[in-house]
Amino acid sequence: MRSIVTGGAGFIGSHLIDRLVARGDEVLVLDNLSSGKAEFLAHHTSQVTHIDVDITDFEAMSPHFKGVDVVYHFAANPDIRLGTQITDTDLKQGTLATYNVVESMRIHNVPTIMFASSSVVYGENAPMPTPENHGPCMPISLYGASKSAGESLVSSWVGTFGLQGYIFRFANIIGDRGTHGVIFDFIHKLKRNPSELEVLGDGRQEKSYMEVGDCVDAILHVMETESEPLNLFNLGSHDTCSVRRIAEIVVEETGYTDAAIVYTGGSRGWAGDIPRAMLGIDKMLATGFNVKYNSEDAVRHTARVLIEEIGLEN
Repeated sequence: MRSIVTGGAGFIGSHLIDRLVARGDEVLVLDNLSSGKAEFLAHHTSQVTHIDVDITDFEAMSPHFKGVDVVYHFAANPDIRLGTQITDTDLKQGTLATYNVVESMRIHNVPTIMFASSSVVYGENAPMPTPENHGPCMPISLYGASKSAGESLVSSWVGTFGLQGYIFRFANIIGDRGTHGVIFDFIHKLKRNPSELEVLGDGRQEKSYMEVGDCVDAILHVMETESEPLNLFNLGSHDTCSVRRIAEIVVEETGYTDAAIVYTGGSRGWAGDIPRAMLGIDKMLATGFNVKYNSEDAVRHTARVLIEEIGLEN
């Protein structure tokens, strides 16, 4: 199997590549390292070829799709908050980049795409847990809008040009090699100031968290067991964890137990943040896949591995 992984030097993509290599795939990574890290791929001495290319540049990226069997499309702006400052970021790195991917697949007859979407496409006030058939989906962040648009591009290329598509709406994915997110931020804040931990919002924000190994194993399991032209699945865990509890866990695991947890107030951490979210995972479970970690266990595991990776000393 010859696979492309866009954004493969990033957090989730690099973990998926580990699985693809283990099963014998030849993997081509398209990643300009704007947020990914070459060291995430350095342990692969064969089977993986890294092409330093910006997938927003159609002419540069498209030729690499020749002879490919499946595309795993992870590349996107990883920082939801950035869209509030540079408003075309998600348009270019999300929507237009996804067009470039599916159009390159059409030109070079690549049959199958996996698209990394997000729970944020559901927007606010969705039922908890949120099933895949909830709608209409009305995202409130520019990142969410780009993911929703990407889903539509995939489904339209499936319907019009006969591609096979797998769309996965992720909960908050956490684990080793994480380069952003609440746990990463909390550890760095404590590293800078061990006496205080600032928490954006009131700490009552409550979301599902899924460990990255569980996430990539779920992706491959669903792709092996489901074969509809278009396959849409939520990926998450069985429960939620509050930001307040995450802060407590990070304080415990860093050993900075005297740190004061200070809240900035308000129900959101930032503009476009969805305070409460939990995905329904019945479809995923029905395929025979279950997670190894629920939310709080995933948070504690992630805190431990990131503390080691960051090199925190107390």
